[in-house]
Parts: sequence; structure tokens; C-alpha cells
Amino acid sequence: MKPIQASILGQTAEWVKAKLAGEASGHDWWHIVRVVNTTKKIAEIEGADPFICQMAALLHDMADEKLTADPQAADREVADFLLSKKLSADDIAEILYITRHISFKAGKGQKLTSLSARIVQDADRLDAIGAIGIARCMAYSGYKGRLIHDPERQARTHLTVAQYRNGQDTAIMHFYEKLLLLKDSMNTDFGRQLAQQRHQFLELYLEEFYAEWDGLR
Repeated sequence: MKPIQASILGQTAEWVKAKLAGEASGHDWWHIVRVVNTTKKIAEIEGADPFICQMAALLHDMADEKLTADPQAADREVADFLLSKKLSADDIAEILYITRHISFKAGKGQKLTSLSARIVQDADRLDAIGAIGIARCMAYSGYKGRLIHDPERQARTHLTVAQYRNGQDTAIMHFYEKLLLLKDSMNTDFGRQLAQQRHQFLELYLEEFYAEWDGLR
């Protein structure tokens, strides 16, 4: 990586960290750090451009509708930020393609055309499962004022985007509507390997959760 690229990554990290100050939904600065670190590992294995991958990992949540009331304005702000760093048109286009297409909502039913996008998507999805994923699920459910569990509510299938975003689900329903599905959506061999381990932890957690809920343990 060129020194100027390393400098831009540092500037981008500072910008994102400031933007996410006080974020308590599980999509905070430390989520970004974890996604960047996993992205680095996968990019090295896959032989992808480390600068593009890390820039996209840093910026991937900045225009997410969960974090902003105006995703289009936030997306323009990201584009303007990239322009201010004097990146090439090709690099900007690649980074924006990734940030616009890797989310669970955006990625449903479509195949990502970019290796870098597939890598960052894997890194982001890996942070939604395993021990960290459970913690983030509970944090987000509390942030949205949702119950932990209600045995009378059943997980929904074949959700539209509106149903997924606006439904009155519980934290445990979210396991079945998203988290347990992620293992089979990984793009890379390394992503699949890590996802298998973290998926097994989700299953163990649910087994223990239901046993404790029913007073069996």
C-alpha cells in the first residue's frame, strides 16, 4: 500500500469515528474496527486491493438507514468525502459500489460483482453472528425498544424489506429472520469457515436460552 493511501485510511478512520461518537445501536465505531480487521484478513487471503477493501469497510455503515434519517444525503456526504481525498474516479466508484450493495437488505437476491464487495460483505456479516453478534443483536433490540423474547410471536419468513425493517420482532425472532441465515450467504472460503464456528455458537446460545426460559437450568 502506498504511503498516501495509508494516510487517507487514517483520515477516513478519524472521520468515521467522529461521526459514530455516541452510537449505541451496535453499529458503533468498534463494529467498524472489527469489520476492518476481518476485511484485512480476508483481503490478504483473496489477493484483493487492501486499500479499496479497508476504505469500504470503514465507510460501509455511514449511509445505512438504521443510522440516518436521510440515507441519500448521507451517501452524498460519503461521495463528497471521497472526492475531497482526491481519489481516482475508479476508486470512488468501487468504494461506493461496495457501501451501497453489501447490506443484508441490499444484498438480498443479488450477486455482488466485485471481489472487494464480497470480502467486505463477509466481514460485516461475520460481526452479526457468534458471541459479538448476539451482543449486538441484544443492543440493537434494546435501542429499538423491542422485547428479548415473546413465545407467542413466531419468526417471519420471506420478508419484504419494509416488513424486515418495520416489523415488531423480538431479539430472538431476529436470530431466525437474519442471524441464522448468514452462514449460508458467505462469499469466501475463509468467511464460510469463520461463519460455521460462529453459527454453532448461536445454536448453543439458543439451546441454553430456551432451557433457562423454561426453568430447566
